[in-house]
Amino acid sequence: MPNTTQHTSTEPTPSALPLLPLGIFLALFIGVGTYLTLQGVDFAFYQLPAPVAALPAIVVAILLSKENLNKAIEQFLRGVGHGDIMAMCMIYLLAGAFAAVAKATGGVDATVNLGLSMLPASLILPGIFVISAFIATAMGTSMGTIAAVAPVALGIAQASGMDIALTAGVVLSGAMFGDNLSIISDTTIAATRSQGCQMKDKFRENIRIALPAALAAIVLFLLSSTPSELPATSEVEWLKVLPYVTILVLAVSGVNVFVVLSLGIVLAGGIGLVSLPEYQLATFGQDIYSGFGNMQEIFLLSMMIGGMGELMRQQGGLAFLTQLVSKIIRVFSKQHTQGENLRASELGIAGLVSMTNVCTANNTVAIIVSGGVARELAEENGVTARRSASLLDIFSCVVQGILPYGAQALLLGSVFGLSPLEVVSHSYYCFFLALAAVVAVFLRHQSRNLAVA
Repeated sequence: MPNTTQHTSTEPTPSALPLLPLGIFLALFIGVGTYLTLQGVDFAFYQLPAPVAALPAIVVAILLSKENLNKAIEQFLRGVGHGDIMAMCMIYLLAGAFAAVAKATGGVDATVNLGLSMLPASLILPGIFVISAFIATAMGTSMGTIAAVAPVALGIAQASGMDIALTAGVVLSGAMFGDNLSIISDTTIAATRSQGCQMKDKFRENIRIALPAALAAIVLFLLSSTPSELPATSEVEWLKVLPYVTILVLAVSGVNVFVVLSLGIVLAGGIGLVSLPEYQLATFGQDIYSGFGNMQEIFLLSMMIGGMGELMRQQGGLAFLTQLVSKIIRVFSKQHTQGENLRASELGIAGLVSMTNVCTANNTVAIIVSGGVARELAEENGVTARRSASLLDIFSCVVQGILPYGAQALLLGSVFGLSPLEVVSHSYYCFFLALAAVVAVFLRHQSRNLAVA
């Protein structure tokens, strides 16, 4: 998504109409898949590829522009080529290449064998969640975590007879836990800077809400860890496991995700060239390209959503959302007690960043867009900066973790061979996090009201 700090000289006039293209895309993408599912069609959500469903929405977004056609297309292309979108697309390509090369050279099978030998049957899913959460917290990126963990998690699930969709949801859950809490995450940086608070203060506020949600998710995953069969493990082939161990160590060390994945590709390919007589340089190159091809759909969709998001911003759709929530809270605050105003403001901040995230499909950009209005609401109604920063980060990550057209769900769907809807339907940590945050808002102000009384 485009970085909204780069505005044109004239601020867009708030309007609900620019949000229509998003509704069209969702109606086609989700509606057609749901209808075909009810009709009993196999692989219903694959019948209309998401990039194709986005095309009519993009046409409508361009037609809605008040600029001339060339200018509207230029705005669309600016969104397509924004740095955030290009970074995501490069991660897609590198992740696809690493997964393809590691699988071809035996790295996935060797790492799955190691995982099965280390994790008891009852701890497979909780173990995957904890590993994903730890890596994401250390790396500060859910995308990098998914790229590193998903292929191994898929192999473990297939070997042990676990539910594939549930396993994908576990990886997504752990990745979003770390994305939300990591002090080097883009979302944390954007939230704390926009609200004017220290990272450590936001972390303390955040962990009180995130930890109960994580524990609830772990219990659920523990109860769901009932593999139909646990195959016998063989001797661990440490050389073939080395690429995964390397990228995990580098990730935890804070090395840039592009460097991590690039080294992983080179290392996996080098091991294949050394240990497999039939593996040649030409094969290595073909595997890399095959991995690129596996990411084609999400690559295209990410660029299309980026362009459509820029058009919605330029036409005032995102400004409409921020204005709407601000008006609702200000009307509400004139008629209620201070405690009720605090609660309404916190829920308004949560709703604002959530709606913005639905439109932008990027949690960091959603925080940047809504941060200014959120800070105004917080200061007017006595919400602390650390509280508003925590709510911005929590609800942006919640929505990002359940969006079927979000980058995380698309990447997992591609790796696991699932519809993104199947992935997000098992993102149980995000559901628990949303519940814990809402409960925290009501309990906090309920206890404050009782203390005042």
